[in-house]
Amino acid sequence: MKNVICLLFILSVSVVSSQNQKINPTKISTIQFNGDEFLGYDPFGYHYSIQNNVFSKINSNENFEYKNVALGRITKVDLQNPLKIVLFYENFNTIVTLDNQLNESQKINFSDSAIPIVATAIGIASQNRLWISNSMNQQLGLYDYLNNHYKTISVPFIEPSKIYASNFNYFYWIDTKNNFYNCDLFGKVTFKGLIPDFDSISIVNESKYIYAKNSILTLKDLEKDKNYVIEISEKSFKNFYYRDQILSIFTNEGITNYKITIP
Repeated sequence: MKNVICLLFILSVSVVSSQNQKINPTKISTIQFNGDEFLGYDPFGYHYSIQNNVFSKINSNENFEYKNVALGRITKVDLQNPLKIVLFYENFNTIVTLDNQLNESQKINFSDSAIPIVATAIGIASQNRLWISNSMNQQLGLYDYLNNHYKTISVPFIEPSKIYASNFNYFYWIDTKNNFYNCDLFGKVTFKGLIPDFDSISIVNESKYIYAKNSILTLKDLEKDKNYVIEISEKSFKNFYYRDQILSIFTNEGITNYKITIP
């Protein structure tokens, strides 16, 4: 009898535990969207997109645009600072910074640098610097864009990266073998774990990421070693975007925004 009671208790705990492995975000808005790529929002209510290689900043009243045909395709956009947006044109080894009305404020061609740099990844770091992944030495560095000074900080990468993200203090990447790493401003590289197969992914921080596989969204918490399925109404979607507790689902019909609380 005691064994039966223990078994029932274990099963009840397992059921409760499994029920807790879900996140139910709250739908807050939808917008029409016709661009090629949705890039997200800023704290001021603007959303950003790319259509026909034109970078746009839009709200209900205003629409700003920036294009630079001479530099080819926009490879990456860093929106961490809405007052200093960074566009990366990898084919021309160049970044362009824009102000809050998308006026060009600075253009940096790394091919003109005294130090050999061929950038394959970029991002805004703290203290007027940029994260630079340099394919010349397969290492990560910091570029001071005010003083035109570059410093290599990391050991060489073991495998090339295929996905990357950054904030002011950390650079994150997933390599071609799905290994997840981060690097701090002092060059300390930390292996975070092996990423499961995914269709798209968003790195939240050094211990959490959200990934989509077969239109199922899952939050992975590395510290707790837990997976949380994110319940959304869309049965299929083209991509998703997460930032500051807003989850945006990109479909053929438009963008659906959810408020989500990350455990």
